[in-house]
Amino acid sequence: MSDNIQNFDLTRRLFLQSSALSLTATASSLLLPKSALAEPKVSAAIKIVIAGGGAARLATASRLAERLDEKAEIIVIEPNKHHIYQPGFTLIAAGLKPADYSVSDTGDYLPPQVKWIEAKVEEFNPDANQVRLSNGENLNYDYLFVTTGLKLDYDAIEGMDTKLIGTNGLGSIYHSAVGAEKTWKLLDEFSRKGGNAVLLRPNTEMKCSGAPLKYTFIVRDYLHRRGTLAKSHISYNSNNGSFFSVPIVSEKVRMMFEARDIHYHYHRILKAIDPVKRIATFESKDEGKVELPYDFINVIPPQVAPDAVRNSPLAWQTGPWKNEGWMEVSKSTLRHVRYPNVFGVGDIAGVPKGKTAASVKWQVPVAVDHLICELQGKESQLIYNGYTSCPLITEVGRAMLVEFDYNNNLQPSFPGIIHPLEDSWTSWLLETIGLKPTYLSMLRGKA
Repeated sequence: MSDNIQNFDLTRRLFLQSSALSLTATASSLLLPKSALAEPKVSAAIKIVIAGGGAARLATASRLAERLDEKAEIIVIEPNKHHIYQPGFTLIAAGLKPADYSVSDTGDYLPPQVKWIEAKVEEFNPDANQVRLSNGENLNYDYLFVTTGLKLDYDAIEGMDTKLIGTNGLGSIYHSAVGAEKTWKLLDEFSRKGGNAVLLRPNTEMKCSGAPLKYTFIVRDYLHRRGTLAKSHISYNSNNGSFFSVPIVSEKVRMMFEARDIHYHYHRILKAIDPVKRIATFESKDEGKVELPYDFINVIPPQVAPDAVRNSPLAWQTGPWKNEGWMEVSKSTLRHVRYPNVFGVGDIAGVPKGKTAASVKWQVPVAVDHLICELQGKESQLIYNGYTSCPLITEVGRAMLVEFDYNNNLQPSFPGIIHPLEDSWTSWLLETIGLKPTYLSMLRGKA
């Protein structure tokens, strides 16, 4: 546990913890869609396959089991016995939580009605309403929910090997809970000495796009607290001409970077790592080839659709998401544009926003309701407006709660209590204490 946490005043912490839990309960009630309220179960002799992934898979299975009676066959396809709470990786990499904070058992969240096949979907054949599994089985379905998540493409970075995480100044908060813990050990050592810190964002769609910014602020905070900031250089390298997809938030981050002496650069894309010489090579449309020496680097890889989706008819065939393989779904309903009995939820969905746990919380009830209403012979009135949120840590003990939609409109859940462009202790405690209980409730279909 970090020395910063040990210095927190106990009385204040307990008071704020109570306040944060109260706010979390309020948030759950505010964000709970009307369709989630108790309704009579629908009777339908159908087979539903839920293919892979994490939060979206479990939340979908729980919601379907809540809305359908025992005549429906609900099958989850997923090889991993453990569920990973990925929003916790940043906290682990900040020394605030242990690695096991993010690990739990998948079976703890699956309703008894749901059948679990511990395999991986190798191929999607939507024209035949069939998936091929890694165990050789071909499984037919009436409806398909694709919840595979995404693929971390570390191989796209020359010289990068995930076995290097935690060595020679090379960290990565996205790889795993253990990788995040190894990254913390590097940051702990680096911040006591100071030096060159290189932070970045990949040139693809990505899950939790605020995480690279969070960790940049965390690195700066540790250097400041340990008195090594003056002999350090922090470089944040954005893949495009902004820091955040919402312009007003991007400008706020820019101002905070300048106030905290965080050097920033636009249009730089990480292409290669030399782990021995500790040099990161970027490609820039403005500067050409840029080589940055580092003492500490947080490598965030390009992120694309898993091969099974990317190489299937389910992927976008044209447009901005074609090359990365995201699913061609309606941004309002999450239903596939060309295969109406298929839905894509979570990171895999090819929509303008939405690769966060908060997005899953809103997407799943919409997609499930559209299926249930179809079975009832009526039309669902639920629409996903792109809502997502990012608790953006600005230092240990403070964060901004940024919530927005497809149109970049801010969507604050606590107007008058939490200002979306101001960092506060309240937002910090929602991130560190309140978010996980709400997340776990979501997995069980209760939030």
